[in-house]
Amino acid sequence: MSEWVDSFMEGLITKNPGEKEFHQAVHEVVESLAIAIERHPEYRDAKILERICEPERVVMFRVPWLDDEGNVQINRGFRIEFCSAIGPYKGGLRFHPTVNLGILKFLAFEQIFKNALTTIPIGAGKGGSDFDPKGKSDNEVMRFCQSFMTELYRHLGERTDIPAGDIGVGAREIGFLFGQYKRIVNRFEGVLTGKGLNWGGSLIRTEATGYGAVYFAEEMLRTRDESIKDKTCLVSGSGNVAQYTVEKINDLGGKAVTLSDSSGFIVDHDGIDAEKLAYVMDLKNVRRGRIREYAEKYKCEYHEGRGVWNVEGAECSFPSATQNEISFEDAKALTKGGVYVVSEGANMPTVPDGVEHFIKEGILYGPGKAANAGGVATSGLEMAQNAGHTSWTREQVDERLHSIMIAIHKACHETAEEYGTPGNYVNGANIAGFLKIADAMMAQGVV
Repeated sequence: MSEWVDSFMEGLITKNPGEKEFHQAVHEVVESLAIAIERHPEYRDAKILERICEPERVVMFRVPWLDDEGNVQINRGFRIEFCSAIGPYKGGLRFHPTVNLGILKFLAFEQIFKNALTTIPIGAGKGGSDFDPKGKSDNEVMRFCQSFMTELYRHLGERTDIPAGDIGVGAREIGFLFGQYKRIVNRFEGVLTGKGLNWGGSLIRTEATGYGAVYFAEEMLRTRDESIKDKTCLVSGSGNVAQYTVEKINDLGGKAVTLSDSSGFIVDHDGIDAEKLAYVMDLKNVRRGRIREYAEKYKCEYHEGRGVWNVEGAECSFPSATQNEISFEDAKALTKGGVYVVSEGANMPTVPDGVEHFIKEGILYGPGKAANAGGVATSGLEMAQNAGHTSWTREQVDERLHSIMIAIHKACHETAEEYGTPGNYVNGANIAGFLKIADAMMAQGVV
């Protein structure tokens, strides 16, 4: 089947030149799916995979806005509505200078399989802008969000496309976006998730991606009759996902010792306890400071640049920053340093050679499309609450999230075994998600 994979990728790259992140994401999935395609020739005949790799709709638009000095600024906005075979498009909005069509296509493509795994009937999309909220005033962010939504609103709907937040899009941005949507359409409806608790949001939504990554790691460990308790954990990033990963590690009796940002990383061998985590949340969420300030306050190690994965003495790692943050050398450093559990809180944080190394070494490796699905799963729970005009308690949402992560792990684990690659969560996640989408597409005809 390697010839089939090579031929498929050659055609995809020719049609989508220069989109290296998208090529990387598709290649990983196609390699896994070769097993399933061989067993199900009807999917090949119907060209299911070719259709999945082609977005149903791509929207690109200009976003003009005025800065505080009255100067006109222009950014580019995107929405990739990739797959609606099992439900309305669902996926985040990312505001970051690196945003381009290829990155959003990779994120939306990953979202197809992630959303299929959640057990919730939601399709896949992704969007955003090359706008950078860092260094902007609240009024500048508001004016940008209002301009962005003035174009995007016409493509959204609670049964059509329901965006959420992603990098650069937190509670402030969701609030401004929702306010403008409501103003334009004159309806209060659950067309965005990640809303404030007083206006349609869900408890646990902010925490969900980090919590889910730890729940998934716990389930992987259970296959070896172990748990997170007393494990030392490396966490990258210091934003939303990293913060709540640390919180759940603490809840389950583990110890997180690292956090990072684009400038460097801290190593606190005493562990980032609840008090220290509260400081990080204030530092990052309120004061927008740098992680080195943590080291200055708590007198721990601080290192400039990359290198968080070279810290030795840990058993678990939770990459929670961004795509391709774990290089092949980083992957080797992790396993050499004692790590045998990797649960990805970020999207595609490990390069292909690194993934191959983890699988070859037989460690417990949870790919992002499975391990970080807790965020979109809880967005689905927020949609359910909005549809029912109700709200659930923190305990109810957390219990549902935990159950979903257990179900995702079970699907990945059992599918990997069924297709002859036991313990390979990459194959398990890709094949389990694909089969659900493929069956829906076969039933709905050539659309």
